[in-house]
Amino acid sequence: MLFKTEGIVLGTTSYSDTYSIAHLFTRDFGRISYLLPMSRGKKTKIGFSLFFPLSVLDLEVEHMPLRNVQRLKEVGRQFPLYELCANMTKVSMAFFISEFLSFILRESGNNELTFDYLKNSIETLEAAENGVANFHLALMIGLTRFLGIYPNTEFGGEHLFFDLQQGEFVVNEPMHTYYLKGRESSYLRDLNRINYANMHLFKLSRNNRNEIVDQLLDYYRLHICNFPPLKSLEVLRELA
Repeated sequence: MLFKTEGIVLGTTSYSDTYSIAHLFTRDFGRISYLLPMSRGKKTKIGFSLFFPLSVLDLEVEHMPLRNVQRLKEVGRQFPLYELCANMTKVSMAFFISEFLSFILRESGNNELTFDYLKNSIETLEAAENGVANFHLALMIGLTRFLGIYPNTEFGGEHLFFDLQQGEFVVNEPMHTYYLKGRESSYLRDLNRINYANMHLFKLSRNNRNEIVDQLLDYYRLHICNFPPLKSLEVLRELA
């Protein structure tokens, strides 16, 4: 059966001499893999160049519930990504975010709100002139709301430890090792207010950002199953 939907490109992997597999997060089906022809000729109906990480696409797809890899029928780009393909900071950000999303997004229904958040995020990153180096922090914290794992950072005063397992500040030092204290926990408390409109106001050094992204990745790993180390992280550390 054919469906029309929207999709965000998470990446591609090799499959055979004639096909690759395109991994997308779709508005209607969640994370789905599609068979992508490798041909780059002028008569090719589906151009491989459309599948740059974080590209937002209009799709007509064949969707069969028991099939592991679905088929693409028609593909069109919603808007060009000039900056994400040319600005090296944004390029590294795009590859990191797409790899990050590829491990935390799942095949499911009721994806509309998450899809709209991510689509708006991509449009914001493409247009952003200030605060780009903090963009991934804002996205990672904002996305926790849509995944149901948003941390409770409302406590203050005597609540000095942030329990990564429980997702909240606590008074006493946890009995396990998954917690933040001192400067580490204060970062998370302050970043509770970060969003795309104010991300340029957070004056963080590269070391600060690297420390914070490690904390956020630890938090995600405790709340999302099968979340491996990210290969793109080291490039992001150098450029963002």
